[in-house]
Amino acid sequence: METSHYEHCQYSIRLIEKLKLLDTKNVLDFKLINKGIYWAKKYHGDQKRKSGEPYYSHPLEVAYMVSGYNLKTDVIVASILHDIIEDTEVTAGMILDNFSWRIAEMVDRLTRDRPDGSKLSIKEILDRAYQSEDEEVLIIKLFDRLHNVQTLDAMKPDKKIQTIEETLLYFISMSMYYNVTHVIINLGEICSNILSNARTQHSLSPKFSYCDFKLPSPNSNLLKCSMPNV
Repeated sequence: METSHYEHCQYSIRLIEKLKLLDTKNVLDFKLINKGIYWAKKYHGDQKRKSGEPYYSHPLEVAYMVSGYNLKTDVIVASILHDIIEDTEVTAGMILDNFSWRIAEMVDRLTRDRPDGSKLSIKEILDRAYQSEDEEVLIIKLFDRLHNVQTLDAMKPDKKIQTIEETLLYFISMSMYYNVTHVIINLGEICSNILSNARTQHSLSPKFSYCDFKLPSPNSNLLKCSMPNV
């Protein structure tokens, strides 16, 4: 039988401490959550982020953020495992056999690399979640984007601008739709700062060369264009 014991690190300690603090009604399955952490650390292994941090720090930080919005065991575990199919040898079938159908479904819906060798765009991932009315997948993806944007410094300039463009197109409006005020503020400030720096360095694409980014108003077209049908 596979053990779920893992070496504690600052990321797992931080996550578990927050979950215990939030779990006032004892609804969380910490055995399953710890198993998810074990899998993330085992299968992401020695993978590193461009910042040099262990890769598993990212999904654990995403789960930390998600827990403040959705305190369900399956959602927390799916957050922890959200990159595991895309970046390791783990399959959706393995997640189904070892966790639950719902966790496997969410992780699969968050995975860009498909079994047929194709790769979904961010827009396609979001469209599929919208069409399935899967709010939990959308929330995980929103906080995944927030953490990625918060750690953009290690990215190449062109990748950084591409990430900001996607964030402006899809994620600002999504955070407004779900009324996650701190995400709106965080994403807005980071996008604004990066665009300002890029403009100073003359590395902006033409479509951003003539305007300053401002957070959209609640009635803006940007908000309306990405609304899910829920």
